[in-house]
Amino acid sequence: MWSPTEEEKYGVVICSFRGAVPQGLVLELGETVQILEKCEGWYRGVSIKKPNVKGIFPANYIHLKKAIVSNRGQYETVVPLEDSVVTEVTATLQEWAVLWKQLYVKHKVDLFYKLRHVMNELIDLRRQLLSGHLTQDQVREVKRHLTVRLDWGNEHLGLDLVPRKDFEVVDSDQISVSDLYKMHLSSRHSVQQSTSQVDTIRQRHGEACRVPVPHHFFLSLKSFTYNTIGEDTDVFFSLYDVREGKQISERFMVRLNKNGGPRNPEKIDRMCALFTDLSSKDMKRDLYIVAHVIRIGRMLLNDSKKGPPHLHYRRPYGCAVLSIMDVLQSISEIKEEKDFVLKVYTCNNENEWCQIHENIIRKSSTKYTAPSSNYGLIISLQLLRGDMEQIRRENPMIFNRGVSVTRKLGFPDVIMPGDIRNDLYLTLEKGDFERGGKSVQKNIEVTMYVLYADGEILKDCISLGSGEPSRSAYHSFVLYHNNSPRWGEIIKLPIPIDRFRGSHLRFEFRHCSTKDKGEKKLFGFAFTPLMRDDGTTLSDDIHELYVYKCDENSTFNNHALYLGLPCCKEDYNGCPNIPSSLIFQRSTKETFSVSTQLSSTKLTQNVDLLALLKWKAYPDRVMDILGRLRHVSGEEIVKFLQDILDTLFVVLDDNTEKYGLLVFQSLVFIINLLRDSKYFHFRPVMDTYIQKHFAGALAYKELIRCLKWYMDRSAELVRQDHIQEAMRALEYLFKFIVQSRILYSRATCGMEEEQFRSSIQELFQSIRFVLSLDSRSSETLIFTQAALLNSFPAIFDELLQMFTVQEVAEFVRGTLGSMPSTVHIGQSMDVVKLQSIARTVDSRLFSFSESRRILLPVVLHHIHLHLRQQKELLICSGILSSIFSIIKTSSLEGDVVEEVEMMVESLLDVLLQTLLTIMSKSQSQEAVRGQRCPQCTAEITGEYVSCLLSLLRQMSDTHFQHLLDNFQSKDELKEFLLKIFCVFRNLMKMSVFPRDWMVMRLLTSNIIVTTVQYLSSALHKNFTETDFDFKVWNSYFSLAVLFINQPSLQLENATPAKRKKILDKYGDMRVMMAYELFSMWQNLGEHKIHFIPGMIGPFLGVTLVPQPEVRNIMIPIFHDMMDWEQRKNGNFKQVEAELIDKLDSLVSEGKGDENYRELFSLLLLEKIEQETWRETGISFVTSVTRLMERLLDYRDCMKGDETENKKIGCTVNLMNFYKSEINKEEMYIRYIHKLCDMHLQAENYTEAAFTLLLYCELLQWEDRPLREFLHYPSQSEWQRKEGLCRKIIHYFNKGKSWEFGIPLCRELAIQYESLYDYQSLSWIRKMEATYYDNIMEQQRLEPEFFRVGFYGRKFPFFLRNKEYVCRGHDYERLEAFQQRMLSEFPQAIAMQHPNHPDDSILQCDAQYLQIYAVTPIPDNIDVLQMDRVPDRIKSFYRVNNIRKFRYDRPFHKGPKDKENEFKSLWIERTTLTLTHSLPGISRWFEVERRELVEVSPLENAIQVVENKNQELRTLISQYQHKQMHGNINLLSMCLNGVIDAAVNGGIARYQEAFFDKDYITKHPGDAEKITQLKELMQEQVHVLGVGLAVHEKFVHPEMRPLHKKLIDQFQMMRSSLYHELPGLDKLSPACSGTSTPRSNVLVSHGPMSPESIKLVHRHSPLNLLGSVRHSSSSLSSHTSSETGNLVILTDSSVGETAEDMYHMQASPSTSSLSSTHSAPSQMINSAPSSARGSPSLPDKYRHSREMMMLLPTHRDRPSSAMYPAAIMENGQPPNFQRALIQQMIGPCKPCSDPNLSVAEKAVPAAPSSWSLDSGTREALPFLSAHVGSILAPPVPPRSLPHGHYSLHFDAFHHQLSDAPPALPARTLRKSPLHPIPASPTSPQSGLDGSNSTLSGSASSGVSSLSESNFGHSSEPPPRTDTMDSVPSQAWNTDEDLETPYLPVRYSLSEPDVLESLKSQPCRSHSAPSGVIPQDTMDPPALPPKPYHSRLPNMENEEGMIIEDDDKHRPLHRKVSQPVSGGKEEQARVAWEHGISEQ
Repeated sequence: MWSPTEEEKYGVVICSFRGAVPQGLVLELGETVQILEKCEGWYRGVSIKKPNVKGIFPANYIHLKKAIVSNRGQYETVVPLEDSVVTEVTATLQEWAVLWKQLYVKHKVDLFYKLRHVMNELIDLRRQLLSGHLTQDQVREVKRHLTVRLDWGNEHLGLDLVPRKDFEVVDSDQISVSDLYKMHLSSRHSVQQSTSQVDTIRQRHGEACRVPVPHHFFLSLKSFTYNTIGEDTDVFFSLYDVREGKQISERFMVRLNKNGGPRNPEKIDRMCALFTDLSSKDMKRDLYIVAHVIRIGRMLLNDSKKGPPHLHYRRPYGCAVLSIMDVLQSISEIKEEKDFVLKVYTCNNENEWCQIHENIIRKSSTKYTAPSSNYGLIISLQLLRGDMEQIRRENPMIFNRGVSVTRKLGFPDVIMPGDIRNDLYLTLEKGDFERGGKSVQKNIEVTMYVLYADGEILKDCISLGSGEPSRSAYHSFVLYHNNSPRWGEIIKLPIPIDRFRGSHLRFEFRHCSTKDKGEKKLFGFAFTPLMRDDGTTLSDDIHELYVYKCDENSTFNNHALYLGLPCCKEDYNGCPNIPSSLIFQRSTKETFSVSTQLSSTKLTQNVDLLALLKWKAYPDRVMDILGRLRHVSGEEIVKFLQDILDTLFVVLDDNTEKYGLLVFQSLVFIINLLRDSKYFHFRPVMDTYIQKHFAGALAYKELIRCLKWYMDRSAELVRQDHIQEAMRALEYLFKFIVQSRILYSRATCGMEEEQFRSSIQELFQSIRFVLSLDSRSSETLIFTQAALLNSFPAIFDELLQMFTVQEVAEFVRGTLGSMPSTVHIGQSMDVVKLQSIARTVDSRLFSFSESRRILLPVVLHHIHLHLRQQKELLICSGILSSIFSIIKTSSLEGDVVEEVEMMVESLLDVLLQTLLTIMSKSQSQEAVRGQRCPQCTAEITGEYVSCLLSLLRQMSDTHFQHLLDNFQSKDELKEFLLKIFCVFRNLMKMSVFPRDWMVMRLLTSNIIVTTVQYLSSALHKNFTETDFDFKVWNSYFSLAVLFINQPSLQLENATPAKRKKILDKYGDMRVMMAYELFSMWQNLGEHKIHFIPGMIGPFLGVTLVPQPEVRNIMIPIFHDMMDWEQRKNGNFKQVEAELIDKLDSLVSEGKGDENYRELFSLLLLEKIEQETWRETGISFVTSVTRLMERLLDYRDCMKGDETENKKIGCTVNLMNFYKSEINKEEMYIRYIHKLCDMHLQAENYTEAAFTLLLYCELLQWEDRPLREFLHYPSQSEWQRKEGLCRKIIHYFNKGKSWEFGIPLCRELAIQYESLYDYQSLSWIRKMEATYYDNIMEQQRLEPEFFRVGFYGRKFPFFLRNKEYVCRGHDYERLEAFQQRMLSEFPQAIAMQHPNHPDDSILQCDAQYLQIYAVTPIPDNIDVLQMDRVPDRIKSFYRVNNIRKFRYDRPFHKGPKDKENEFKSLWIERTTLTLTHSLPGISRWFEVERRELVEVSPLENAIQVVENKNQELRTLISQYQHKQMHGNINLLSMCLNGVIDAAVNGGIARYQEAFFDKDYITKHPGDAEKITQLKELMQEQVHVLGVGLAVHEKFVHPEMRPLHKKLIDQFQMMRSSLYHELPGLDKLSPACSGTSTPRSNVLVSHGPMSPESIKLVHRHSPLNLLGSVRHSSSSLSSHTSSETGNLVILTDSSVGETAEDMYHMQASPSTSSLSSTHSAPSQMINSAPSSARGSPSLPDKYRHSREMMMLLPTHRDRPSSAMYPAAIMENGQPPNFQRALIQQMIGPCKPCSDPNLSVAEKAVPAAPSSWSLDSGTREALPFLSAHVGSILAPPVPPRSLPHGHYSLHFDAFHHQLSDAPPALPARTLRKSPLHPIPASPTSPQSGLDGSNSTLSGSASSGVSSLSESNFGHSSEPPPRTDTMDSVPSQAWNTDEDLETPYLPVRYSLSEPDVLESLKSQPCRSHSAPSGVIPQDTMDPPALPPKPYHSRLPNMENEEGMIIEDDDKHRPLHRKVSQPVSGGKEEQARVAWEHGISEQ
C-alpha cells in the first residue's frame, strides 16, 4: 500500500536505475529525487531534472538527505537542508561536467586537465565540508578554497560570475544594486587573484587593514657538507643590513659535530629558525643571511703541537653569506621551502675576522679564501607573511619541528599590547691589552658572568643564540696572538625583570697558553652594572669599561670589593674620590669596549618618563616634567600607557587651574601617538583603560573648557599646529569627556546635567564656528578644518550615550550645514568635506530612520552640488552607494517612502545628467578628473549606474506619479524622458557590466523594463495628439528595440538550468517589452507615418529574435506600416526598399531562421488578404520570403565549414535574385564583389574576371563622378571602369583565358587612343601581343564537365531539385569530382542510375546526388573545321563558351542478334542546354533545357568509321607537314590499331551487319547511308595506304619488322574487304603518298590515350572495354581505379557470345575495377590458362611492382611500354569481341560517343552511377564493371573456335627483348583524324595464329611491342625514373584514341564499380568531357599546343600525342580535347596514376 512519506522527502541516487519495471523511473547516478510516497522498499517520486515525470524506484538506491518541505501535499516543494556552498558546488559540478567533456572534443587539452584537477579538489573539499568534523576556522578556510576554485572554473569556462558575501551566493532581492555591484567587483577581484595564484589574506575589520603585514623568514639548515674541519663547530646565522653595517636580528645557533651532523641527535631535521617581525621596509633593505662558523678544538687546526689535546678553544673558522634581494623573487612565488648552497669562505687574516662577512659581500677576495669545492652549508628558505598567530595556525608543521623563534633586535613595527619582553643585547666590541713583557702577543679569551646584587651568579641568563639553551657563563672565541682583538659577537641576556635592578656583568680576561700545560691565565677583569642609580637602565650605546689587573689567585668572592670602583669614565666622573689602595689596580693603558641595546616593555632608559611617574618626588618640577613628556619616545610611552594616564589625571585633579592646559596637551599628544600604525594596536588598551580604569570624574569640565578654548582661538592664531592636534584627538577626548560625565553622574546621581548639556551645545557652536570660517585666505585654517572634519564623525557614538538620536542628529545637521556649500573652497577641502559626510553616512547614527530624516537633506544637498559641477565623483558615488544600501536594508524592515521621495527630488535628474556626461567622456576616451585610466572611468560609470538603478528600484508607483506630476512644463518632461531613455540605451550599448555579470545584467534589464512601463504612459499621454514629439518617441522605440536585442536576454543560448532560473525569477523580459512596444505603436495612430521607413530596420531586428511570442507580436507591425504608407503615397515602396536592405544585413549577422521565414509569410499574408492592395502586398511578401530563403542559404553556407562551391553557388543565386527579381543595384554590386573575392580565394581567376565584368558592364565611359563605395575611392565613372578593366584583364591572364582578355584590351586601347594616352596605349597593345604569344606557346589543360542533379528537400534552396553542369578543376576526373561532391554534401546519397528521378525522391526529406560526365558541344564550329589552325587555338574553342553538352547511352531495340549485336545497338543521346555558357561567373550553371535523340545502329557505324578516318587523316597530315618530329611511334600505333583490328575482324562486323541482303531488304530507306558507310570504308583503306607510305618514310630501322607486318596485314585487310567493296583494289597501294579526296574534311576528334588502351587477348571480351577513358566512367570508379589498373589475363574459357560477355559477373577479386588495390591498368599479367580469375591481392601487388620494374625509362621505352593495351582480368572474350575490341580500342571512335562501351551500348542501360554506397556486389554487366566508359558500337565479330584464349607475348619478342627501341619523351601532338574502321579479318594474328598481338587501335599501336616488354622478356630494361618523372606516359597516341567503346556515364548501377569507388584512396578523376556524343560535323584539325608536364597522373584528355617543335616535353595531361574528349587518355591516366599510387 502506497503511503505519503513524512521524513523521507529528498535524496540522491547512489546507484543508476534503469527503470526496468512497470512505472519505473530511469535514474542516473548522482541525480536528486523528490520522494512523494513509499511502499515496501520502494519509493514513488520525481527526478529534480524532469519534475513532470513520476515513477517508482528502489529505496536502497537512494541516499536520503534532510530537507525543508513547504506547502505539503500535491504541490509541495522541497529544499535540502545543507550549506548553501555545498548546494552551489553540487550544481556547479553538474554543469561543468558537460562542458568538461566538450573541452576534450575541442582539443583544449590543457584546460581539460586543469579543470579535471580543480573538479577533483572541489569534490574533496565538499566531502570535507559535509563530514561535519571541521572547526569553524577550518570551515571558513574550506569555503574560501571552494569559492576560489568555483570562480576560477566559471571564469575559464566562460560562465557567469557569482556574486558572494562571506562565501555564500547573495540574493539580489535582499541587497541594493550598489552593494550587488560591489560584490561583483570583489568577486571579480578574487577571481583575478586566484587566477594569478596570489592568495593574500585580506583583512576585513574596518580600520585594521591599515596594519602593516609582518614578514618572517623560515630557515632550515639541511647539512654542512663541506665539513673537512674534523672538529665540532658552532654555526651562527643572523640577518645583516649591508647599508647600515649591522646585524638586525638575534643569532640562530646550530651546534654540529665533526661529521657535520647535529651534536644533539634529537636535532636531526630540526635545525630550523624563524626570523620574525620583518617589516615591509626591512624587506626593501639590502639584507644578507650571514653564517659564522666557529670551530671548537685546538688552537691551530693543522698543528697538533700547539696546546694539549684535551683543551678546547672557540676559534674562528669561516663565514658564508646569501643575499636576500637575490632570492626574494624566487621564494616569494612559491609556497614551500627552497634550497640554497652557501659556500664557506675562510679568513686570510684572523685580525680581520670581525669584518669577514663584509669582505665577502664586497667581494674583497684578497681577504678571504674560497673553498676548494662547491659545497658548503645547505639551507632552505621560505618567506611567510602575517602575524605570528596566523603563522602558527597556517603552518603547524614548522612549529612541530621545534623551530627557534629568532627575534629582531629592538621592537618590530607593530608593538602588540601584552607583548612582554625584557632582553638586553650585549655586543663584545673590542679590547686593547698590554703585551706584558712577552715576545709574542697573547691569545685572549673573555669570560662573562651575570651576577645578582648579592654576588650570586645568575643561572641561564646568557644566550649565545636561539636554538640552544641559555647558559651561566660565556666564553668568547680566541684570536691567535692578538693583543687588540675585535670580536663583534652579540650575546643576548634574558635577565628576569625582578633580578635586573642591582645586577651587574663581570668580564674576566685570560691568556691561553699553547705550551704543554696549556693553562689559561687570568690577567684582568672589567664590570658594569645594568641599572643606574636613578633607576634608568644602561643606555643603548658603546661603553668603554675600565680594565682592572688581577691574577689567578685573585678572589671575586666579595664582589663589593670591586663594585665600589668606577666601571667606566662616566662612572669615574661621578665618584672621583676613590681610594687608590684597593686590591684591584686599574690598568690605564688597557681598555675593553662593549655596546648594549635594550628591548624591554618593562624597563625604561628615559629619565623624563621616570620623573613623570614619580612626579610627587619633584613637586616644583611638575610643569617642566609635563612639558618634557613630548620628547619621550613612543615605545616608552606605550609600554607604560596606563601608568602615564593615571598620573596625568591625578595631576589634573591636583591642580586643574595650574596644570589643566598642560595635561590636556599631554593627553592630546598620547592620543595622537596611538594614531601611528606602529602603536595602532594599543588603541584597545586605551579603550579598556577608559572603560575600566579611568577614574577622573571631574575631568570632563576641564577637557570641554580646553577644547572650546582651542577652537575659539583658531580664527586668530597664525600657527595652529596644537589646535590641529587637538582636533585630531577629538574622538578620544570625547570618550574621556563622556566617560568622565558618566562617572560624575553615577557619583552625584545626575547632578549638573543642564550645565553639561549647555557646555556641549556651546562646544558644538564653536565647532560650527570653526567650520564656517572662510579658509581660502589661510592655508593653516584649512588644515584645522580638515582635521576637525576628519575626526568629527567618530564622536557620534559617544554622544549617543548621553543624548537621544534626534538630538545628536540635530547637532550633526547643524555642523554639516555650517560648512560652506560652494564647491570653490579648493579641491582638498572638498574631499575632506565629502569624506566626513561619507563617514557620517556609514556611522551608526545614520542607520536610525529618525536621524536619517534629519540628516538626508543636508547630505543630499552637498552631493547634489558636487554632481552638478562634476567634482569628486568617486567619493560622491561611494556616499550614494552607502545611502542606498542602508535604505534597501531599512526597506526590508520598515517604510522608507519619505526618504526615497527626498532622493528622487534631489538626485534623479542630476544622476542622469552625470551619467550622460561620464558616458560621453568614456566614449571619447577622456578619463574623469582625478581618474587617469579608462578602468577608473569604467568603475565610476558602474558606480553611478548602480546608484541610478538602486534609486529606480526603490521607486514605487506613487514616486513615479509625483515625479511626473512635478514637471512644470512638457519641455521639462520631454528633456527628462530623453535623458533617461538615452542613459538606458547607453547602458545596453556600452556594456557597462562585463559579459559574465549575468545577475547584474538581468537585474538592470528588470529595472529598465519596469521603469519604461511607468514612463510609457506619460509619453503616450503627453506627446501623442497635438503635441506629438518625434524625438521622444524615436528615443523610446530605439530603447525598446535595443532592450529586446540584448545578448543577456537571449535565453535560447543559455543552458536549460540557467534558462529555468531566469524565467522563474523574471519571466521573459523580451516579451514584456514587446507587448509594451506594440501597444505604444498602436497608440501612435496617424503619426506612425513618421517612423516609416526609419523604424523598419530596428523592428525587423526585433522580429528576428528567436522568440515565437515576440515574433507574433511584432511581425504584424509591418502590415501596419505598409498600410499607412499605402494610404499616404499610394504604394509602399519605402517599406519594401528598407525591409529588403535591412533584411540582408540582419540575416548576414546571423539572425533569422526557417521558422521566421514561414511565420513572416503566414502572418503578413493573412493580414494582407483583407486589404484592397492585396495583390501588390502578396507579391511583395512572396518576394521578401524568397529573398529570405536565399539569404538564409547564403548565411548557412558562409558561417558553416562549407566548401567554396556551395558558398559561390549561394552567392550567385542571391546576386541574381537582387538583379532580376528585386532590382537592388547596390546590393547586386556588393554581392558581385563578395563573389569575386570567393573566386579569388578558390583561385578561380577566370570566374573572378567574369564576375567583375558584371559590374564593369554597368558602368559607362563617362566622366560622371561616383561616390566612395566599398573599397573604391570617390572617382569618375571612367576611372572606375578603367581600373575594373585592368583588373579583369589581369584575372583573365591568371586564369589563362587570354582569348577573353583580348577584347577588353582592344576596348581599353580604343579609349586610350581617343584620349591620345599613348603611354597607356603602348602598354595595353603590348599586353594584347603577349596574350597572343601565350595562346600559342603556353600549355593549357582542357577541363572535364560533369552533370550533377540535386534531388530532395534537404538541399539548400538554390540547389533543390535542379540539375547543373559543372566545369571541373584542372586534372579533375569523374571519380575525384564525385568524391568532392560527396564530401561537400556528406548527408547525400548517390543515385545509381542516370534516369530522371520521380516525385518521391524530389519531395523526400533527404539529399540525392546524380552525377555523370558530359561532353561539350562547341558553338564556334568554324574555327574547329579550319585546316591549318593550330590545335592550341582549337582546344580553347572546344571547351570554352560552351552552352550545350552531350551524353550518350547505348541500348538494344528489337531482338538481339547473338552473332552480331551491332544490328540492334542504338544510342540514346541527351543534349543539355545551360542558362549561361561556361566558363562564366560560376564554375557551374543550371540546365535550362534537355533534348533526347536516338541514333540508329547504322548511323552510329557511320560516325565511328568517319571519326576514325578523320583521326588518321589528321595524324598523317601532321607527319606530312612535319608537325610531328622524329618519333613515328604514334603513327605506328594508330595504323597498327586499325589494320590489326581489321585483320582480326574489326569493321568486318559492320559488313556482316549492314551489307547483308536481309538488312538491305528490311531497311530500304538506309540505302544511301549504306553507300556512305561503304565509301567511308573505302576511304579508310585509302587513308591507311597513305599512312603506311608516310610510315615507310619515317620508320626507324629497328621498327622495320613492325612496318613489314603492317604491310602484310594491310594486304590481308584489303583482300578481306575485296568481296564486299569491289573498288578497293583500285585504291592506291600501301606506299602511295597521294591524299584522299576527303582529306580536307578532317574532323577533330578526341583520340584515345595509349595508356588507356589495355592489352587484351585477341579473343578476350575484355577487348571490348579495353580502352577506358580513365575518368569517364560513371560505372567504374577510376576505371579499374587509379591504383589498380593492372588487368590480368587468364586462360580460362568464357562464353563466346556477346551475351556471355556482357553478363559476366565481376567478382571482387577478379575485377580490376572493383579492387582498390589492383595494379596499374597498363600492365599485363599472363596467368596460366588453368587459372580462372585474378591472383590474390598480394600477387596483384607483386605483379604491379614487377610490371613497374619492367617499364623502361620514358626516354627509351618501346611504345608498348608506353601504351600497353588494356586487358581485363576475368577471361577472354569470344573472337568477335576480340576483333571488335581491337577496333574499338584502336583509334576508331564511336560516333555515338567516345565514352560508350560496347557493353553499354549492347546492354540495356544498366543503372549505374558513381554512387559510393552500394553495399553488395550484384551481378552486373562485366563490361561496364570493368570499363566504365561508354564504348562505341563494335564491329560485328567473327566466330571463333573455343580455346584461343591464351595470350602470348612472343610475337615480336625476339626483335625487342634485348634492345627496346628508344621512345624520346616528346610532347605529342594530337591529330584529330576521323577513325577508319578496319575491315574484319581472321581473328588469328597474321604472323602466328596462336599469338595474340596486342589489340586496340592506338593501344594496339603499342602492338606486339608491349608483348616483348611485358611478356617474357628475360631482361627487362632497367627502370630508372620514378613515376613523377615519367610524364611521357602521358603521351596520347592519336588523342582520339578514345576507346571507341567507353562505358557510359549513365549506367549508374554497378555495385561492383561503386564498391571499388567507395574505397578509392587516391584522387579520383572526373568525368570525361567526351561523355557526350561527337558532333557529326567535320571541323578542320587544329594542331594542339605543347604543354608543360605538371603531375604524373595527368592525362592528355583526348589521348592525343602532343609534340613540341623544339623540345621534348613530358606530357601529363591533355592539352586540348576534341569535341568528344578522349576516353583512352583517361585510361592512360588511370594507368599512370595507378603506378604512381603503387
